[in-house]
Amino acid sequence: MPRDGGAIAVTALAAVVVAAASAVVVACARPKPQQQQQRARRTLKELARQNILDLTPYRCARDDYNTGILLDANENSYGATISQSVLELDMASLELNRYPDPYQLSVKQLLAEFRGVKTEQIFVGVGSDEAIDLLIRIFCEPGKDAILTTPPTYGMYKVCAKVNDVAVQTAPLTPEFAVDEAALLRAVTPATKMVFLCSPGNPTAVSVPLDVVRRVHDAFDGIVVVDEAYVDFALAARGGGGETACALVGALERVVVLQTLSKAFGMAAIRVGMAYAHADVVQLMNNVKAPYNVNRLSEEVARTALSNLSLYRQRVAQLLEQRDKLMETLRNEPYVRRVLPSDANFFLVEIEHAHTIYLHMAENGVVVRFRGNELHCTDCLRITVGTAEENAKLLELLRATVKGVQDGTIALRE
Repeated sequence: MPRDGGAIAVTALAAVVVAAASAVVVACARPKPQQQQQRARRTLKELARQNILDLTPYRCARDDYNTGILLDANENSYGATISQSVLELDMASLELNRYPDPYQLSVKQLLAEFRGVKTEQIFVGVGSDEAIDLLIRIFCEPGKDAILTTPPTYGMYKVCAKVNDVAVQTAPLTPEFAVDEAALLRAVTPATKMVFLCSPGNPTAVSVPLDVVRRVHDAFDGIVVVDEAYVDFALAARGGGGETACALVGALERVVVLQTLSKAFGMAAIRVGMAYAHADVVQLMNNVKAPYNVNRLSEEVARTALSNLSLYRQRVAQLLEQRDKLMETLRNEPYVRRVLPSDANFFLVEIEHAHTIYLHMAENGVVVRFRGNELHCTDCLRITVGTAEENAKLLELLRATVKGVQDGTIALRE
C-alpha cells in the first residue's frame, strides 16, 4: 500500500461522516408531511380566478319563478312545433349507446335549405349561448381585448365576456331602441374585437336593419355578431318577406349570425342553437367546441322539426295574431302609459308601479318579467305573448292588481 493510503482512507471516512451528519440535519429540518400540507394548502377563493369571483351570473327567468302561467321567458306558448305522435321516438333506432354525429350534418343540411346558406357555413351548438362563448374565446385575448354591446340587450354577452376575462364596452341604443351608429363607432377602440347587435332586441323587440349591419361591418374591422333569436316573428309579420342576416354571410366574412330553435320553433328544452358564418369562422368554432356538443336526442328532435315546417309556420302566425290583439287591448287600458312596438313574440309595456305589479302578479299565478332596471325601460314590464286563454288570464289579473294598487289594498314594493 502507498505511504499516503491511510490518509486517503481517513479523509474518505470523514467525508462519509460529514455527509451523514448533513443528511440528519436536513431530515430534522424538513417539515413533517402534515405540516407541509398545512403550509401549502390554499383556500378555494385563492384558487379561483379573480374575474370569476367578481362575476355577476346571468339571472334567467326560472331563477325567479317556475310555476304559474309563464309569460316571462319569450318561449313559444303554443308548444313545440312537432306533433305529439312524432315525438314518440324509436329509442332503439337512435343507438343511444353510440356517440352522436359531432357535426350534426343531417340537421345542417335542413338548416342550409331553410336559410339559403351552405352546410359549411353553419355551426350547431348547445343553444346560441355556446356560440357566444366560443366566439369570445376564439377572437378575444383574456385581459387584453374587449367586446362592444348596445344596451339594453341580452345579458349573456356580458356574462360570457366576463367569464373569459374580456372587457365589455357599450354604445347604448337610442331611447327609441335604434342603433346609434356614430356613437357605436366612437366607442370602438383598438381593443375591440367584436360587436354584438341583437335583432330583434331583447328586451326591446326592435329589429336592426340589414343596412345598419352592413355599415357597421364596413366601418369596423372586427367581428360583427347579429343575434337573431326572434327573427322568425319579424319575417312572418312582414308576410314572410325580407331576409335574415344569413343573407350577408356569403359576402361579409366578419359577420356571424346567431339563431335558435328555442323561440319560434318552441323547443327551448332541447337547447339547440346555430351560428351562420364564413366557413373559416365555422371551422374555428368546430376546432374549439367539445367533441360531441349536441346530444342525439336533441339532434333527432331538431331534425324532425326542420323536416316539416307547417306547424312552425302555424304557431308563429297564431302568436303574432295574439300579440297584436293583446297589444291593442293594453293600449286602450287607462293605466297603461304606452305599449312599445314589437317585431317579436314579446313586447314592453310601460306602467306605473311596474315592480309592485310584477311581484303581485307572479305571486298570484301569472309571471311576466320586470325590466324597469334596464336603460330606457323605466317602469316597463316585458310580456311574452301567450295563448288566447293565457292572455285573458293575464289581463284579468293585471286589471285586478292595478285596481288594488290604486285603492291601496296592495302595498307598494318598489
